[in-house]
Amino acid sequence: MQDPNHLQKNKGQKPFFLIILCVIIEVVMNYMKPYFQLGLMPLIGAFIGWGTNLLAIRLIFWPLEPIRIPILGIEVQGLIPKRRFDISRSIGEVLEHEIISPEEIIDSMTSEKAKGEIIAFIRNVVAKKISEKLPGFIPSGLRNSIADYVGDLIDKNGTELVDEMKGTITEKAKERLDLKKLVEDKINSLDLLELEDLIIRLSKQELKQIEILGGVLGFFVGVVQAAISYLLM
Repeated sequence: MQDPNHLQKNKGQKPFFLIILCVIIEVVMNYMKPYFQLGLMPLIGAFIGWGTNLLAIRLIFWPLEPIRIPILGIEVQGLIPKRRFDISRSIGEVLEHEIISPEEIIDSMTSEKAKGEIIAFIRNVVAKKISEKLPGFIPSGLRNSIADYVGDLIDKNGTELVDEMKGTITEKAKERLDLKKLVEDKINSLDLLELEDLIIRLSKQELKQIEILGGVLGFFVGVVQAAISYLLM
């Protein structure tokens, strides 16, 4: 059986060791606290940089409708919803004047390879129509000869014919084909959510890189702040 006095002594020692342990922990924490704060600076900077760029990207699209701030007396609206008509007009102008024109579309449709395909198509259509439209009492051999003769004429004069068609089509395209207006109307017809989804799908990788870059820059800013704070300690 243990001595009651010995038990009483052990009970009195436990709080003493706990007190010593708490004191040591407090001393270590007080000593390390500045270093913890310095270590948190880069992490906080990275979070702020990432969050700021993320918010900036979201503000390109949101809010969709103008929101009035009573105290400041200003209206807030996303860049795309607010300037969608200007943006669509600018895209149409750039597309028509800098990227492609009606003349270039016609030229691509009437290239040398395309000319051969057009002439072959015309010859086949004409030959088929001759066989269908000529009276049935005409012998098939004669009908075939007529079709071959007309086909030869098309082969000889097809290039000139296609060039004349090209000139006429080009003039009509200049008068009636308004690429700028077509693109502008198409973009303006999109719902704002559809337009947002389209832009995000087209530039998803670039937008993600902007978010990450914000975090990286924020991290390095935090490192610089931590280094300056350490030197001033």
